[in-house]
Amino acid sequence: MNDLDNLITEFRNMESSSLILQFFQFVVISALILFLAWLIRRWINKVVKDNTNRYNARKFSVFLSYFLIIILAIVAFSGKVQYFGITIGLLSAGLAFALQEVVLSVAGWLAILSSNLYKPGDRIEINGIKGDVIDIGVTRTTLMEIGEWVKSDNYSGRIVQISNAFVFKGAVHNYSSDFPFVWDEIDIPVKYGSDLFLAKETIRKSASEILAGYANFAGDQWKHMVNKYLIEDAIVKPTLTLKLTDNWIEYNLRYVVDYRRRRVVKDQLYEAIAAGIEMHRDKIAMASATIEISAWPEVTVQKTD
Repeated sequence: MNDLDNLITEFRNMESSSLILQFFQFVVISALILFLAWLIRRWINKVVKDNTNRYNARKFSVFLSYFLIIILAIVAFSGKVQYFGITIGLLSAGLAFALQEVVLSVAGWLAILSSNLYKPGDRIEINGIKGDVIDIGVTRTTLMEIGEWVKSDNYSGRIVQISNAFVFKGAVHNYSSDFPFVWDEIDIPVKYGSDLFLAKETIRKSASEILAGYANFAGDQWKHMVNKYLIEDAIVKPTLTLKLTDNWIEYNLRYVVDYRRRRVVKDQLYEAIAAGIEMHRDKIAMASATIEISAWPEVTVQKTD
């Protein structure tokens, strides 16, 4: 009986020693993998000059090192290699049940990378939040927020992290993916009695001087869109339309502009159009809201002592 107890104790000691050895080997090899990944990232920083390519290469090296460590852990602690597939299946089922939102976020990350929904540097709107993508993680996308308490397309200063799962839950608006321009418009009110032809030519001339470069480049970009997607050959040159209202004649100028320069270009247009109309102020006048009183109510005044 004592011999049997000694045998069992000796076997447990051997099993414990083997487990400690496996753990030690796992730690050493994991540290080696992380060290090699660090060396690779340093080499990438020196060799790759393009910011986008350098960012993608660094992220890939990090993900690859983590993936190798996970594979190493499964092989090291699951016993034999032939049980690797069974272990993967059991772990996947357990994780999918316990971490549904995380799994959906990882699936969203794979969808973002594989379908090119957006990439770092793109301006997007997702889940009602608009901003420039500054990082795409495994579970979250990081944005430099635009709007909120500031007007136009200015940064608010807040960095927002959004779950990648939202790519499956709603629309993803990309301002810069295939066509890095957006349509914008301004309204110019002109008084009745002004020279309409001169007003139209003044606005069109100011727009042409500022928007000519955008229209030419946007035209080339739109041709690629037509070849790639089932979409009509849209007009990218500035268009000017007229509308009669109760108070004034309203000119609507519609144009394409770089999505990063909407505010700047709109300021340039207003300034140029105002200067052009001022040059012809004897024939053209800007309109403003007016109120015409057509009748006064009768007022009776009684004098008392």
